[in-house]
Amino acid sequence: MNTEVSERVKAILAAVKPLAADYYQLTGKPLGVTGEVAEYVAATVLGLELSPPRTTGFDAIRQTPDGPERIQIKGRAYDPAGKRSQRIGQIKPAGPCDTVMLVLLHNATLDPVEIWEAPFPAVVARLAEPGSIARNERGALAVSDFKRLGRRVWPASETPT
Repeated sequence: MNTEVSERVKAILAAVKPLAADYYQLTGKPLGVTGEVAEYVAATVLGLELSPPRTTGFDAIRQTPDGPERIQIKGRAYDPAGKRSQRIGQIKPAGPCDTVMLVLLHNATLDPVEIWEAPFPAVVARLAEPGSIARNERGALAVSDFKRLGRRVWPASETPT
């Protein structure tokens, strides 16, 4: 995505975010932009380059010393004080991808709470394990499953003193 288009998309998502949070607070239902907001948040917070819309297999690129890393971004809005189990949207096992990133957003504000990432091969392997219809047929992992596979990348873990 060229810089001008990328900046315009970021501006639109920055404007949509508070509207989506207001909508949720008024209705108790999500507006349906969580995925796009998660992509915007990850790109802004972690300095990722968003891929053009409808790119197969990944949503963003991270430049590394070893070359570009393709990242599939998933978002989940939830109440951090809630105890219910949460699921991530469908993870697409086909297509080029190196890492899956999970952006956890506070459902009342859509502000980021945490960002986690896991290697794509580990996520695909977990999806293929027998025992769960949601995992096997829908490609949906529980947030707790994803966290066990990955590591938190934002906010940065505090270093011991």
